[in-house]
Amino acid sequence: MLESNFYMSALNLTNRRALVVGAGNVALEKIEGLLACNASVRVVAPEALDEVSDLAASGSLEWRRRRYRSSDWDGCWLAIAATADTETNIRVFEDGEARQKLVNVVDVPPLCSFILPAIVRTGPIAIAISTAGASPALAKRMKGEIGALFGRDYAELATLLNEERGWAKRELPGYRDRKVFFESIVAGAPDPIQLLRQGDRDGVRGLITRAKRRAWAEARAGQTPREQRESTGKGFVSLVGAGPGDPGLLTVAGSRRLSRADVIIYDRL
Repeated sequence: MLESNFYMSALNLTNRRALVVGAGNVALEKIEGLLACNASVRVVAPEALDEVSDLAASGSLEWRRRRYRSSDWDGCWLAIAATADTETNIRVFEDGEARQKLVNVVDVPPLCSFILPAIVRTGPIAIAISTAGASPALAKRMKGEIGALFGRDYAELATLLNEERGWAKRELPGYRDRKVFFESIVAGAPDPIQLLRQGDRDGVRGLITRAKRRAWAEARAGQTPREQRESTGKGFVSLVGAGPGDPGLLTVAGSRRLSRADVIIYDRL
């Protein structure tokens, strides 16, 4: 049985040097990903694709046009080995381990202190998909399906929410107040994602404005939305179902209502 023991995280590579050993098609993919994250890239390879040499000529990366040496690690924070030479790949891994650095040998999980998941990236949203090295093909399929599900509308909502972070920090004193504020928008009614899919950006801004007014008043009164509902006796009921079918047919909206519920009454058909 496969088990994933990897600790999933996101790395800030801005102004950090990354070493890439190899300059073929696989290496180019890794190089482009590193540059997109503002890493300083050092490439070591006797020969390179035209795309890699063009990047070097433009000053986008450093290219050491020779075979790998242990000293290529100097000043580097992590390394990716993407060569067809097993001996070189092993040397890169062992040198990195000796320096207590992060190393990834492409498609060789035993020679990796970190792995590179498939990434769905839309605006500020990045979703990582990992199969712990078991099946990159499956990760690729999942990337396509997840990318289709969480598209530009989610990225646009993330951008709008980010614009309110400054206000929330100034006006809402506690972490819980800010958490409730943002959740009231994301899980609000009408659904902000549906509004964006309909092109109603003003509708989302109106939803945010109303949430700000409520959050500000509740923070001053020392009440959360739930406490306010309990004090007024007002609430709401949602009927959620998937018919007689599989629970997997439950809609996204239905799942969202279940996650917000204080009480759930279940009746098996």
